[in-house]
Amino acid sequence: MKLPLDPEFLVERERYALQHCCEECVLFDPRLDECAHEWPTEGHRRSYYERPTAMVIFCKEFELA
Repeated sequence: MKLPLDPEFLVERERYALQHCCEECVLFDPRLDECAHEWPTEGHRRSYYERPTAMVIFCKEFELA
């Protein structure tokens, strides 16, 4: 699912401590810097959301660690 990244999302992400990035997912292997299921991670990483053109992208297999 892709949604426009707007200021409201950023506020709500902080307010509700929303976790949705690879680094917060139990399937992410930080030693290998990749997803255990071999999904691409670029659009799901924390650094991605620093881009002014970023879209909100939720992974279908995200599992809270």
